[in-house]
Amino acid sequence: MSSDAPSHTAHDRPAGDNDGSYPRPQLVRARWSELDGPWRFSFDDTDSGLDAGWQNSADFDLTITVPYPFESALSGIGDTGFHRVVWYARSVSADELSEAGFGGVDSGSDDARRLMLHFGAVDYRAMVWLNGVFLGSHEGGQTPFSFDITSALDDERAEQLLVVRAEDDPADVAQPRGKQDWRLDPHSIWYHRTTGIWQPVWLEATPTVAVRLVHWVPDVPGGTVAVRIDLARDPKPGTVVDIALSFEGRVVGELTLPAATTSIHGVVEVLEQRNGQAYEELLWSPEHPRLIDATVTVRHGEATIDSVASYLGLRSAAWGGGRFLLNNRPYFVRSVLNQGYWPESHLASPGPDAFRADIELTKELGFNATRLHQKIEDPRFLYWADRLGLLVWAETPGAFEFSSTAATRLLAEWTAVIERDLSHPSIVTWVPLNESWGVQHIEHDPAMRAFARALVSITRTLDGSRPVISNDGWEHVDSDIISVHDYESSGAVLTKRYSDDDAKERLLDGFGPAGRRILLDGQQVGERPVMLTEFGGISFATRYVDTDAWGYSSASGADDFVARLRAVVGALDESTFLAGYCYTQLADTLQETNGLVSDDRVPKAPIEVLRAIFSGQGRSA
Repeated sequence: MSSDAPSHTAHDRPAGDNDGSYPRPQLVRARWSELDGPWRFSFDDTDSGLDAGWQNSADFDLTITVPYPFESALSGIGDTGFHRVVWYARSVSADELSEAGFGGVDSGSDDARRLMLHFGAVDYRAMVWLNGVFLGSHEGGQTPFSFDITSALDDERAEQLLVVRAEDDPADVAQPRGKQDWRLDPHSIWYHRTTGIWQPVWLEATPTVAVRLVHWVPDVPGGTVAVRIDLARDPKPGTVVDIALSFEGRVVGELTLPAATTSIHGVVEVLEQRNGQAYEELLWSPEHPRLIDATVTVRHGEATIDSVASYLGLRSAAWGGGRFLLNNRPYFVRSVLNQGYWPESHLASPGPDAFRADIELTKELGFNATRLHQKIEDPRFLYWADRLGLLVWAETPGAFEFSSTAATRLLAEWTAVIERDLSHPSIVTWVPLNESWGVQHIEHDPAMRAFARALVSITRTLDGSRPVISNDGWEHVDSDIISVHDYESSGAVLTKRYSDDDAKERLLDGFGPAGRRILLDGQQVGERPVMLTEFGGISFATRYVDTDAWGYSSASGADDFVARLRAVVGALDESTFLAGYCYTQLADTLQETNGLVSDDRVPKAPIEVLRAIFSGQGRSA
């Protein structure tokens, strides 16, 4: 069965200015073919499919719409029960291969075409076959993976058979799962599961010596950008890589590097950035989300082997003087927690336009940042955050047991996340642990503390350009930002708790609002900023009012909801030491009705009223 999904060809616009549909926005090629849409599908509740040879067949009893999980309505199935193993199958037509830029296997030269199959994310474990040939497997439900499928193509077939087996054990709490419930039905703050394919599946043709990865790390005051280019294969002698940076059509930096190995490193000078009078004109911020367009070209002599489009933002993220520093200046973080969940599609986006809509809504509500909670979001969300201007705290889903298996899995997935996302200017903070989830006894267990420190250390090793939080909310062991979670509903209590430096000392000395110590094991505060990164959580159900609603406190109506918001946010606006906050939460999510908007993204109060509350108009410092 072939999909009716459209093909995609080169955009006339640069990578930083497109329609947001490209699944890998910081490494864009001219042509690609989308494999989303209808696939054959089957549950394998007895886990007998492998022995029965399902990898060689498309004779499955159901149809699913990819990339929506079978638990969701948009999948066309909507079964929220436990199904640990599921299978997908799809025929890929010759037209789809051609649309991806593949014209057949030609030679072993550097520019010979290879056909790559990409998965944005499959939760949690995937095995993939083409025409019965096993391509490989992948573990980790939040990260992308790819296969070179060229050698598995069968020219004698009219269509190629693609089969995927996905396994996601709902009871495995050593698996990074975030807010996905291990019980059959959602309870408390846990939601329906997302099993199997939940991000785009797509094809692209590449040369043999192709650009596989591009990383950008700006040095804002230095006026330079460090670049790393990884190639898929060793280039032949004499190969070079040309890098060109431009802003609004004018070149702002160029560099040519010899390509002697598969990993190429260099530093591009951005001379305009060194002119103190023009310094601000290229900087990225939420208020001015200027993106620098980039092209990376691999060539040998005059022959172009590969060329990709990318983009970056010139900005720095740091801390000092008790403040978060954006571009070396104090910047008050006004953030909202985003669960990244839609009622019709669960963790999968209902469409790429939904990312843009959520970011525009977040900014309209008066926020300059969002905390992506217990989810590694689709790169297309980060594209819109980069382009529209929204700071992002990136947080990995937690496991709920501490074991060597859980630690190994989380570390592997987290490092893959950093490699995928470190070039996005919108991401300004890394959060590998939340509220001691998976390290519940960190106060007393040296191994858990060592694991938290290890996560921070590997994060700084892979990317030393952003703050890292060792354990968001409490029990910090090595954090650059001291974050606190506090769902106190009384504005008067919050005013007293967060008023001044004396209050700060009381807050951090001993047990915090949730009864957990804020600081562990000699964690220093010093000049580090202190932020309230979860608060509010006021429940006010405007849809499904007859269902069981959940929140940290409840409003009796719209007027009471606004009054409660003003009380808790106003208390923080009066603080002299807080460097930022994150309100819980943007949208209602199933039984959690503590959103500022309902699950269909309708504000619960006039948007201008909410914007006045959250835009910082009442801040005293």
